[in-house]
Amino acid sequence: MKLLVVLGAGESGVGTAILAQKKGFEVFVSDSGVVAQEYRDVLTNYDINWEEGKHSEHKILQADEVVKSPGIPESVPLVKKLRDLNISVISEIEFAGRYTKATTICVTGSNGKTTTAMLTFHVLKKAGLNVGLAGNIGASFAKQVAEEDFDYYVLELSSFQLDGMFQFKADIAMLLNITPDHLDRYDNKMQNYIDAKFRIIQNQTSADVLIYNSDDPIIQDEMGKRKVQSTCLPFSLDKELNAGAFIKNEEIITIINNQQTKMSVHDLALQGKHNQSNSMAAGIAGRVLEIRKEIIRESLSDFQNIEHRLEFVARVHGIEFINDSKATNVNSTWYALESMQNPTIWIVGGVDKGNDYSELEDLIRQKVVGIVCLGKDNKKIHNAFGNIVENMVDAGSANEAVALAYRMAEKGHSVLMSPACASFDLFENYEDRGNQFKRAVRAL
Repeated sequence: MKLLVVLGAGESGVGTAILAQKKGFEVFVSDSGVVAQEYRDVLTNYDINWEEGKHSEHKILQADEVVKSPGIPESVPLVKKLRDLNISVISEIEFAGRYTKATTICVTGSNGKTTTAMLTFHVLKKAGLNVGLAGNIGASFAKQVAEEDFDYYVLELSSFQLDGMFQFKADIAMLLNITPDHLDRYDNKMQNYIDAKFRIIQNQTSADVLIYNSDDPIIQDEMGKRKVQSTCLPFSLDKELNAGAFIKNEEIITIINNQQTKMSVHDLALQGKHNQSNSMAAGIAGRVLEIRKEIIRESLSDFQNIEHRLEFVARVHGIEFINDSKATNVNSTWYALESMQNPTIWIVGGVDKGNDYSELEDLIRQKVVGIVCLGKDNKKIHNAFGNIVENMVDAGSANEAVALAYRMAEKGHSVLMSPACASFDLFENYEDRGNQFKRAVRAL
């Protein structure tokens, strides 16, 4: 019996363990941290061998194959030892992909992955397809393959997941954008990160499809350098295309196999230029799968966005409050600010990931009338915007940030929490940050 070792006992690790056990592997799950109670219960119920608080090397190095959590870097000594011993180290997606014949629609990009994956899932679900949503989102892909095995999967894939994928193939790949992120995991080399993102097209043939953002300069540049086997369907906000999707006269025009579909941008459930791009990508995927035009239009107009991503919270005395806690990098915040229609009080700050705030300057000048810094160390934000925005204060909690923003705002203004930073200085994670913000708003 082959031994499969799973490193990390979170959603993807536990899902992998369930699938591996079902497929006849001896399974050992190892987590160097504390395993959450819900996952302990699952591992115990399935009678799967596991440990926490350590990695028992003598056992792990006997593995025939290892599935590691995307959160564990390649630079960890244990992973290096496995590589030195030529033990295969893969991701959950690679492992689960071996056991399903489902059609896969895979979404990657520096920003907009979650929204686009959920939007695409919504289109397929509404069309009555038997579809699962997995990857970086929802229940693990491996667990779904083990227990449900849908006909279609929409998979949101981070660069870390793609790094551990080798034989897996996306039937439909989506590449939304590439901007600097996680460079600490890629030896601070942008090309390494770009290469990771482009793994989404590995193993694709002419029977497969690549949907990509032709407005993105990095993607355009790379497409010129690479031999792409798949059928390419670009989308663009500002240029007409012969195939794919583009915007003209405030209408999204989608052309697939010379068949044209039109939809007004004003009918989209998600507003803002970035969401026009996300909607075009989802719409193209729907047409590739031959979903009826009416269903695609309806799906793009009645979609409900995810929690913590440009989520409307409440309107208090004519001031709207928006929770964008999921914006943990500058580029995500750029998109949020770009979509704001009213004068905005911006709540920003947290653990800085080497942020360059200069790309936000134009938007700050156009849209922001006050800034509330929510973090332990806000010097960098003050230095970046102190000369642009007069009204700038510091807050040490979500309650204080909301109270200060409310005081600054006037009727007709918006308060946007889009931190551009990780949350670990004051909060457990971005969900905790977003939930505390919402509670504070509702208490006004």
